[in-house]
Amino acid sequence: MARWDPNARQRLERAALELFVRQGYDRTTVAEIAERAGLAKSTFFRHFADKREVLSGGDALTRLLTGAVAAAPPGAGPRQAVEAALAAVGAQAFTAERHETVRERQQVVAANPELTERELLKREALAAALTAALRERGVPEPTAVLAAVLGLLALRAALARWTARPGQDFTALALAELTALCEAAAAL
Repeated sequence: MARWDPNARQRLERAALELFVRQGYDRTTVAEIAERAGLAKSTFFRHFADKREVLSGGDALTRLLTGAVAAAPPGAGPRQAVEAALAAVGAQAFTAERHETVRERQQVVAANPELTERELLKREALAAALTAALRERGVPEPTAVLAAVLGLLALRAALARWTARPGQDFTALALAELTALCEAAAAL
């Protein structure tokens, strides 16, 4: 195999997901993933610590959300900053072209308790990162925490709706979910 293989990471991610869907997460080995991607097993470990990591996407979602919060216009309040973050995710991560991949990934995670637990830990870390990004904008602690949590609840609800039915606009779903959650919070 060549010393340098273009798109090795993406090929490994795709191969892993295909195998996880077809034969299950637990019954898939790193060697099988590398073979399906046409790469050496050592190449897998240059990109991922273990097979759980191949589904994680790294910290791309965190960077996308926090970057959008930081890039929101200076006068934007916490809700507008969270809306900007949700729109960025919709434009870059949850596009129509990625629908099937995201849907399959969600199914694999939901079918495996170890991956589900890992996903819950990632959500906590994502909430902390989003809260920190809002605090960096000068949003006070309780408001930053609430805005981050509502934003992530909206993201999760929109993702469930979006993966269930292709052809929907993720951003529109997420913003509608955020509006409903903000209205519910205001009613408390």
